[in-house]
Amino acid sequence: MSERVKIILDKNADILRLPAIALRGLVVFPGNIIHFEVGRKKSIAAIEWAMSNNNAVFLTAQQDMDVEDPGFKDLYAYGVVAEVKQVLRVSDELVKVLVEGKYRAKLLTLDSSGRFLLASTKAAALRGTKSVDSARVEALVRSVKEAFEEYLSLNPRLSKDVVYTIITNEDAALLCDYIPANLLLKYTDKQALLNEGTVSGRLEKLLEILRRETKILHIEKDIQSKVNEQMDKNQRDYYLREQMRAISNELDDFDDTREEAEEYKAKIEKTKLPEEAREKLLKEADRMFKMQGNSQEASVIRTYLDTCLDLPWDTRTEDNLDVNKAAALLDKEHYGLKKVKERILEILAVRKLAPEVKGQIICLVGPPGVGKTSIARSIAECLGRKYARMSLGGVRDEAEIRGHRRTYIGAMPGKIISAILTAKSANPLLLLDEVDKMASDFRGDPAAALLEALDPEQNVAFKDHYLDIPFDLSDVLFITTANTTDTIPRPLLDRMDVIELSSYTRVEKFEIAKRHLLPKQLAATGLKGRVKLTNSALYGLIDGYTQEAGVRNLERAVTELLRKCAKRIAAGEVETLSVSDKNLEEILGPKRVKPAFLSRKDAVGVANGLAWTSVGGEILPIEVQTVPGGAGRLELTGSLGEVMKESAKLAITYAKAHAEAYGYDVSVFKDIDIHIHAPEGAIPKDGPSAGVTLTTALVSCLSGCPVRSDVAMTGEITLHGQVLPIGGLKEKSMAAYREGMKLVLIPKDNAPDLYEVDDAVKNGLTFRPVSTLEEVLRTVLLPAKKPAKAAKAPKAGGEKHTRPVPPEKAEPQLSIRQ
Repeated sequence: MSERVKIILDKNADILRLPAIALRGLVVFPGNIIHFEVGRKKSIAAIEWAMSNNNAVFLTAQQDMDVEDPGFKDLYAYGVVAEVKQVLRVSDELVKVLVEGKYRAKLLTLDSSGRFLLASTKAAALRGTKSVDSARVEALVRSVKEAFEEYLSLNPRLSKDVVYTIITNEDAALLCDYIPANLLLKYTDKQALLNEGTVSGRLEKLLEILRRETKILHIEKDIQSKVNEQMDKNQRDYYLREQMRAISNELDDFDDTREEAEEYKAKIEKTKLPEEAREKLLKEADRMFKMQGNSQEASVIRTYLDTCLDLPWDTRTEDNLDVNKAAALLDKEHYGLKKVKERILEILAVRKLAPEVKGQIICLVGPPGVGKTSIARSIAECLGRKYARMSLGGVRDEAEIRGHRRTYIGAMPGKIISAILTAKSANPLLLLDEVDKMASDFRGDPAAALLEALDPEQNVAFKDHYLDIPFDLSDVLFITTANTTDTIPRPLLDRMDVIELSSYTRVEKFEIAKRHLLPKQLAATGLKGRVKLTNSALYGLIDGYTQEAGVRNLERAVTELLRKCAKRIAAGEVETLSVSDKNLEEILGPKRVKPAFLSRKDAVGVANGLAWTSVGGEILPIEVQTVPGGAGRLELTGSLGEVMKESAKLAITYAKAHAEAYGYDVSVFKDIDIHIHAPEGAIPKDGPSAGVTLTTALVSCLSGCPVRSDVAMTGEITLHGQVLPIGGLKEKSMAAYREGMKLVLIPKDNAPDLYEVDDAVKNGLTFRPVSTLEEVLRTVLLPAKKPAKAAKAPKAGGEKHTRPVPPEKAEPQLSIRQ
């Protein structure tokens, strides 16, 4: 090192002018070797000048780390004169420097006008290094070492060399510089130590800082121990949350939770709640008042209180009880559905005369696509009520209806309370869709859970498991929908007022398509004013491309037709298009509905019966053939159920008992095999109402008398030839009307059911009530062309159709396509 450098670094030198570097958050002590990064231009320039001249710089910390260009007032008065040992330029804007502190110095003046800060400094060595009060200094040194040992026991991460130097060294002045330089202290504390000019004063400050740091470390250790006690092997992921909780315990930080609990109490008092509900919610708010805000239980209570207070306890809509206005609205939105409309108008009339009367639960039963869901929405509109829909199809858990108890993670209210929250009204119209498709398993029976909600006598205090407080559902108008009542439990069905929606007639489908479906799809496809569908085209779609009880497939057919028209118009082939039944096949292709298999000409051994299905009525022909040279065997085919097989045996017995009356010998049964068949063998069929048809076909085959092809029949039979009533007459008569029958034979006891049959069907068909099989056979059998004997029935013709033929409505079994 040059002589000049030695003079500059000499502690006895007078005032020295050195390049200065302002440090951010860093304090350097004499004898401390440290490296740091320099990024400011003036600091880099100071390092470069020092390296070019004498390797000496003045290092002092700035008071505010955010100041970019510090001046004299921004720097601490005391710093160190240091020697630059090594410089590594990382980039043009960043330099790494290794320095060694030489001695403590005081900043006298600072010149910041040049390329770097130029400081005038004067050496400021520690006073009292040779103090007469050596006993006090020695006592302070021992105290500092004891405090350091306690600090070391709580923070054992110091290197062994540092610990050894501190423990073995007795030099007070050295310890005053060495200890703060090697401990992780705040830079302000280090600067306070550097500012202190006496050994005893610095030792006192160092002792105070060590004791304060030791106390903080004790608190941290307590927090860590509390956290560790609360954690086990499966709770490692919750470490940070538990640490925050422990910190909250130390700080007694409950203010936010208490303030929030007071807000909930104010909301509870403000809301008009029943007394039981108010007491329950206030109790929960008090529990929350005593909890910490970040606890899991407080979060559960917060969610519970929010859900309860969001319920519309006293929010109701006023019913619009104008009967004439409601009738006009229903007629505008829906064509047909006469019985449903009358029932709704009756409800309005009763509510207008007696507002305190609670409404009944209505169940709309009918095939898919007849407008059950849409009529419910229209009812809500004409009543002026809020509307909410909940689907029950496939629900098999009781908790879906009544909610989950709050002891479960992720608990929530049931579907009914959730629908009330959605509607935001205490008297909405709730549509329970597909109530016949609920199931039950080990988790409970949801249908049983509905019993309370759908009983006007009980739902005044409906209790959801999640809320655990009663909520009044008596003002709610419940409307349920189902395709059949067979799968609805009897206790639940007993609580509902059942309204049956029948299949649409051909004329009704035409009117619905013309008034609603076609305008809707013209607007949706952008063809309004460009495409015209004639009446014959609509009838062609109904007859040739759809076969259903409702109008869903009809709407799809209309949409498909309009899409194909849109393609032609968009391609520039035509500008406008008119579709009639003549060019319908050209656009959509061949007709998709095949002719139904039934007897369309008078034939021996073939009779047309009627069957009920969940999608409407169907024609069910029965064929009977005798095989000579047999042994009196009976063959039954066509996927017949047990009840239908029993009806066939009854028909055999009746045919044997009345052989003489119809011109054949009873002994013929010993020499022939009888084969009874119901076409479409892949479709299961069952029910007793085919008894009349089976007997007619059998007697026709044995007697050789043809059966009228324009007659359809239905009815259960007894062993003595009585005809018993059946179910599903409305749907069965619709099938006969659709297939062009002229006469329908029905059991005499079913005559009152004709009131439910549509006027168009009654005008197009002749219904003849019968009470005995004798009346049936007298009506449908034509004179035989040959002498009466066991005749071979002609082979029935016709194309096979694919419509499902489930069992009669009144029978307990269901028929499904397999």
